[in-house]
Amino acid sequence: MSVLVDEDTRVVVQGITGGEGEFHAEQMIEYGTNVVAGAVPGKGGQEVAGVPVYDTVAGAVAAEDADASVVFVPPAFAGDACFEALAVDELDVVVAITEGIPTQDMSRVYRRLQETDAYLIGPNCPGLITPDEAKLGILPGNIFSSGRVGLVSRSGTLTYQVVDNLTKRGLGQSTAIGIGGDPIIGTSFVEALALFEQDSKTDAVVMCGEIGGEDEEEAAEYIDEYMNTPVVGFIAGRTAPPGKRMGHAGAIVSGSGTGTAESKIEALRDAGAFVGDTPEEVADRVEELL
Repeated sequence: MSVLVDEDTRVVVQGITGGEGEFHAEQMIEYGTNVVAGAVPGKGGQEVAGVPVYDTVAGAVAAEDADASVVFVPPAFAGDACFEALAVDELDVVVAITEGIPTQDMSRVYRRLQETDAYLIGPNCPGLITPDEAKLGILPGNIFSSGRVGLVSRSGTLTYQVVDNLTKRGLGQSTAIGIGGDPIIGTSFVEALALFEQDSKTDAVVMCGEIGGEDEEEAAEYIDEYMNTPVVGFIAGRTAPPGKRMGHAGAIVSGSGTGTAESKIEALRDAGAFVGDTPEEVADRVEELL
């Protein structure tokens, strides 16, 4: 079983005629994902990687019965692309890969998201994958294997490190979700954890966080109150100086005592989650649990 995407997911690639969109559409198709259409204004009638291109997302969904979208659109236009996707009721999942979308644009997208039943993954994220079934985004499919460990992470690179360690131990993944590292994102840790908690085939969850914001502390509250599935955590940024942005736009500590690696680790441990000091230690703990 999986969450959000599986072998039946039918995907529209927004921005498929661009270099990134075409390259990753081909990679997704090669992995086995059902990429059924592209959507680019003014490019309708073309074909990219054997996939028909439509002028609008609505047109692509209507013609190809799609239920998910991946956004490979430049930052200045990616907010509008997300709006366009969220306006189509048939789309259950929208994955925004784009980095550098203006925060003001994302604040409007987030407000629109609250009026829908869709899940927005990202922006500034690697996407999500259900191993051996479908990947939406830029994740390297070769390191993933099918199994019973759910994973949710703010960091793409950290996701790859943890997954590689899990796979080498024979611990496959049910679904891995890269939620993104921007200050405003669509799907939160809490929402992702809730999906895994409801999935009968996910036996443990790995949660990879980082400094900045309070999302991990909110996740700890959810874990403490609602999670029966064991959670193993890792928090990046223990040595980051206050007031300096580290990597992701959302990875900045204000100096107020919240948002630090220490505060997040303490909150997770208080909630009963194991927090590893290294990605290898995280995989070791999952192996012990399963």
